[in-house]
Amino acid sequence: MTEIVPSLDWLEDVNVFAVNRLKAHSDHKYYETVQEAEKGGPMALRHSLNGSWKFSYAVNPASRAAEFYQETFSTEGWGHIAVPGHIQLQGFGQLQYANTMYPWDGHETLRPPHISKDHNPVGSYVKSFVVPAQLKDKPLYISFQGVESAFYIWLNGEFVGYSEDSFTPAEFDLSPFVRQEGENRLAVEVYQRSTGGWLEDQDFWRFSGIFREVYLYTVPQIHVRDLFLRTELDSSYRDGVLKIRLDLAGQVAAGSVKLNLLNPAGQSAGVVEAKWIGEPLALSIEVSAAELWSAEIPNLYTLFIHVFNEAGELIEAIPQRVGFRTFEMLNKIMSINGKRIVFKGVNRHEFNCRRGRAVTMEDMLWDIKTLKQNNINAVRTSHYPNQSEWYGLCDEYGIYVIDEMNLETHGSWQKLGAIEPSWVIPGDRPEWLDIVMDRAVSMVERDKNHPSIIIWSCGNESFGGEVIYKVSQYFKQIDPGRLVHYEGVFNDRRYNDTSDMESRMYAKVESIEEYLQNDPQKPFISCEYMHAMGNSLGGMHKYSELEEKYPLYQGGFIWDYIDQAMMAKDRYGQEYLAFGGDFGDRPTDYSFCTDGIVYADRKLSPKMQEVKFLYQDIKLMPDQTGVTLRNEGLFQGTDHYDLHYSLHNERGELDSGILEIQVAAQSEQFVALNLGGLTAAGEYWINTSLRLKERTLWADAGHEIAFGQKIFTVEAGIAGGIDRATTASANLGTQVLRVVHGDVNIGVKGRDFSILFSKGAGSLVSLSYSGKELIAYPPAPLFWRATTDNDKGTALGFHAGAWYAASLLPRCINIEVLEEAGQATVTFDYRLNISPDAKVTVAYTVLSDGSIVVKSRYEGTAGLPELPIFALSFKIPADYNQLNWLALGPEENYNDRSHGARLGEFSNTAADSLSGYVVPQESGNRTGVRRVSITNEDGAGIVISALAAKPLQCRISPYTAFELENAYHHYELPPVHYTVVTVAREQMGVGGDDSWGAPVHPEYRVSSDGIIEYEFVISRA
Repeated sequence: MTEIVPSLDWLEDVNVFAVNRLKAHSDHKYYETVQEAEKGGPMALRHSLNGSWKFSYAVNPASRAAEFYQETFSTEGWGHIAVPGHIQLQGFGQLQYANTMYPWDGHETLRPPHISKDHNPVGSYVKSFVVPAQLKDKPLYISFQGVESAFYIWLNGEFVGYSEDSFTPAEFDLSPFVRQEGENRLAVEVYQRSTGGWLEDQDFWRFSGIFREVYLYTVPQIHVRDLFLRTELDSSYRDGVLKIRLDLAGQVAAGSVKLNLLNPAGQSAGVVEAKWIGEPLALSIEVSAAELWSAEIPNLYTLFIHVFNEAGELIEAIPQRVGFRTFEMLNKIMSINGKRIVFKGVNRHEFNCRRGRAVTMEDMLWDIKTLKQNNINAVRTSHYPNQSEWYGLCDEYGIYVIDEMNLETHGSWQKLGAIEPSWVIPGDRPEWLDIVMDRAVSMVERDKNHPSIIIWSCGNESFGGEVIYKVSQYFKQIDPGRLVHYEGVFNDRRYNDTSDMESRMYAKVESIEEYLQNDPQKPFISCEYMHAMGNSLGGMHKYSELEEKYPLYQGGFIWDYIDQAMMAKDRYGQEYLAFGGDFGDRPTDYSFCTDGIVYADRKLSPKMQEVKFLYQDIKLMPDQTGVTLRNEGLFQGTDHYDLHYSLHNERGELDSGILEIQVAAQSEQFVALNLGGLTAAGEYWINTSLRLKERTLWADAGHEIAFGQKIFTVEAGIAGGIDRATTASANLGTQVLRVVHGDVNIGVKGRDFSILFSKGAGSLVSLSYSGKELIAYPPAPLFWRATTDNDKGTALGFHAGAWYAASLLPRCINIEVLEEAGQATVTFDYRLNISPDAKVTVAYTVLSDGSIVVKSRYEGTAGLPELPIFALSFKIPADYNQLNWLALGPEENYNDRSHGARLGEFSNTAADSLSGYVVPQESGNRTGVRRVSITNEDGAGIVISALAAKPLQCRISPYTAFELENAYHHYELPPVHYTVVTVAREQMGVGGDDSWGAPVHPEYRVSSDGIIEYEFVISRA
């Protein structure tokens, strides 16, 4: 072997990205016995090197221990580091989050392929090992599943190889250098910056190190080096053929193979045998009436491959899962097994708030179950190949995957949001073709046998050009059974055929419809949409409604699945979820990493409520006679579910039942419900839901997969009884009410209550029930909400900030008192500093039972900015924090994000309204509020009730809108002193098309030039 001398020049040489690295291959497992293969599990022919390694950190190559790989070099005094893991999360170096800009921007002027000499952290790893017994006297290889972003490797002082590409395996042959007896010294030098780093400008934390597992392995005397399976179905999607390509290598020249395909029930579906004499084998197995794989019904066959030597002795046994499915374009529509697919997807980063991208199997299992439980059927691996185990889970659980290669060069062509491709890479630059193509090949060769992967993606946000076009042609040539995705052609149409589908990021509904209405030549997917930053996802229903309207609209992928927030500690040692800039990292994109529908600590965000409903395959549409079920699924009927139904009114459940129903995929059925309990006038609602009959891989029995609700009113005279709206004033004449006119205050007193209005404060200042004071701070008109991330992205503070000041400084200009039989009304007129013509009136009508009817009226004028909210807000003591709602819930909801909410009675606490969005902001609102009680633990307190058929919006929180507005982290919020009650008729939606300029849709905004008025009742609990 010719000696190769490693060079630091490789780090910025676009032509050097792999030295002595082994050829990429499929990720199949292999064993030495049939029993091991049938059992599966860990491979005896592998030996993990995960664990503690000796470690030294240097800020740049010049300061590293350059000779550390030599056997005579002493690592005494070095620290330790865990593998897998990131260097920056183990006490070394600098965490940094950046979105589109390159992380060195502003520190040095660099152009690709050059990298910094001064700021290129180096991690020097050393691990000693003894060759395990099962690997001795056999070829020995090493596999690095993920190293960011470039590394050199030595064994026993001898140079082994070099590799770039952080997210696909790098494997090397250690056989020429290994000692079969005694200790071996493995040395790995990892560089954060390399030429490859120019291709890895993803929206994520910039880490480095050995962050995926490392293991030694050997192979049997004859070994299936590479395995490529393809399934094809006939035109009726009934009978299939499994095509198998085996690339064998061995220390002997000949042998034989036997392949046995077992169906999902474990019965043989076909056997084939062949001799091997050194050349690759192409074999096939025909299967009649194949049980097809889809995300709905992920049927998996198992192909057992047995390899024998010439003497007929078993040398190797391989179990390989097989999914029979066809993914194709039919009449410009992407189709799975002949049916039009709709992606109900998310973009998913690999992420753990403590481990970064070094995710565990436990993380992956939690994620896959969460996807399935919430009707998410597809994942785009944004923006790099994931751990191999993830694809196995997607095969088994049933998830459609867009597998995306490790390519993003966002900062090379977009600056400050503007397209400026003066030095775009890879573009049309031929010198970048090989390094980019290497990433494509590494992904395809490893992942090609996973049925869950139905689309290859050429990467993300790397503009366009010939290089990426050639990557797409490679995908199509090597694997014609899958389609190819790339959204960047939208910005560079010269190579429009790069992508089989029109794929755009954050396209508005109007733009999508414009495309679909003008002779589209490709189907449309939103590869990123509904930017879920903070309190977001408003208006998502507008996108899901396109699915029925346009056959060529085939769904999308929410950005994104999980917040990329890191667990950190504040100055007092308390843990909190941190974002860019919190670690002193500059440049940074701050909190832009918190875009998930799952919080970074793997708790569900309230946004998931909307996702789960809008992604339902089965729609339930109840009415007073029954429920219509429309099964939009492609393959699965409803036989796995029970239909639960119930009838409710404000007093509770009146009737319920469970039915078994059979609604085939792609069909609709009406099921009659014999409901009892409609005996009085008032508001009712029917709940219907489909729940699992039995436990599955991803959920327990009873898990709700779909629901539908009908709210309706029975009028008096139809069912008899009294209208609910009249109950607030019933039986009032028997109680005595006394009004006290003071010089400064107006008192209203009755049995066990005392209410005080202040002429000086211009508001209600005291509400005492049974001697307990409930007003801690007087009610005042409120026109401002704590800005959400989307509000900030549209510069709401700039455009509508005057409402902030108007909320702080309303001026009471008039007070009127009206006494009538059994009631007294105190009315306050306010003027606002936003305009002399805008005014607010708040009238409090005290009834003789101590309840207060509050009527709030806003009169606007032309020329004012739209209202964020029109509400009345006040504080009560913090002990009153137990909430019981009759409202839309159970999770927070807004007028543009309420489809997934349902009317019902539920309980929580005031603290629960503070959602876990990493930056404090408006959260915890409920729409459709009929009533909410706010009590202490003894049950004393107040009830807020809507009047007639005019529900309220309420947010009941430990914090005011202004406290939330002025906190950048949760730890900056003050200690809890109050429960803040905010009662609104109108609040603008939260929006969500994107977080950098997309406004809330017009129908969900609040006009400021008209009249808004609403009423509610405050009464004792």
